[in-house]
Amino acid sequence: MIDTEATPARPRRRPGYGAAAGVFAVGMMGTTLPTPLYGLYRERIGFSELIVTVVFAVYAVGVIVALLVAGGASDVLGRRPVLLCALVLAALSAVCFLAEGGLPLLFTGRVLSGFSAGLLSGTGTAAVLDLAPPEARGRAALAATAANMGGLGLGPLVSGLLAEYAPWPLTLPFLVHLALLAVAAAVTLLLPETVCHPGRRPPLRPQGMTVPPEVRGVFTPCALAAFAGFALLGLFTAVAPAFLAETLGEHNLAVTGAVVFCVFCSSTVGQLLMGRLGAGPALPWGCVVLVAGLLLVGASLLTASFPVLLAGAVTGGVGQGMAFRAALTAVSSAAPPERRGATISAFFVIAYLGISLPVVGVGALAVALGVRDAGMVFTVCAVLLVTAVGIRVRLSPPRVA
Repeated sequence: MIDTEATPARPRRRPGYGAAAGVFAVGMMGTTLPTPLYGLYRERIGFSELIVTVVFAVYAVGVIVALLVAGGASDVLGRRPVLLCALVLAALSAVCFLAEGGLPLLFTGRVLSGFSAGLLSGTGTAAVLDLAPPEARGRAALAATAANMGGLGLGPLVSGLLAEYAPWPLTLPFLVHLALLAVAAAVTLLLPETVCHPGRRPPLRPQGMTVPPEVRGVFTPCALAAFAGFALLGLFTAVAPAFLAETLGEHNLAVTGAVVFCVFCSSTVGQLLMGRLGAGPALPWGCVVLVAGLLLVGASLLTASFPVLLAGAVTGGVGQGMAFRAALTAVSSAAPPERRGATISAFFVIAYLGISLPVVGVGALAVALGVRDAGMVFTVCAVLLVTAVGIRVRLSPPRVA
């Protein structure tokens, strides 16, 4: 006898925080995808190292604008719509590079990529944390960090491998990324929405940049540490291909991508170490390790040694990760709850200025002095800044709640 009683339908299982982390990583991957390809663009279009750094810097301008104008958009509109918007902007950036016909499209593609990264930085992190059950909050925070830095590291690694060993070096990396973005968009549509306004939806207003007076004593040294650490990331992301080719004689694009990948992976390791040490000790120790990495980078330029440069990339990445996560923890702990979002956005604005202004300076110096001497000037300035910050936070450590 057949039982005709209806079987209760099981609720459809929705993707969780791991899927959101995957979406986050795919979106961030596009922001560093062109890194190993700048030399090929220079050959095709014809421009100086200064223009390479300016093309890179307009990305940071896009990130800062997105943070200031729409940093809190997902708190009002919801996580999924903002994630989808960020993925669309990333796709439009890839299309600009595919249709590359000169500098205007390169600039446009980088600005769109910056808008995408600015939206993803906050929204991607929030979506991963929102979707994690209470017992998995620690793992979710790690997943968000790994997605952010891992995505940034995968971009140059994937494009370098494809450009070196596959056909169509200026086309295939962006086609692959478009395919990944399509998958990420499909996953995003399946993610549960975690933002719900039972009453009237609050108005969407630009967040702006404000630092409460009571936070400034903590904010200033922490923001300067983030500035210096991001300057190291910017140096490797924007100028590493020229350093490797002109100073070290390394022209393999896959190697270029792997070096940049090592920097971002090491940053993730440094952020994990900060979790073990605690924010208070990790900030001065992160500055010490970052200085060591910068000194190794300078030594690699003096000795034209690839192993020393790689050691500098790994060491500097670990120091950047330790100092950055410790600084962000200190700033977010010191900020009053009602001003925390705006304060953290201001912190990221300073950090992204670090990823743009110094590398443009290096590009300008490279025109006059050459890449090697410009890199040495950058190293000396960065060492002085990080040393001063390290001494400041060692003598007067920021209080962390």
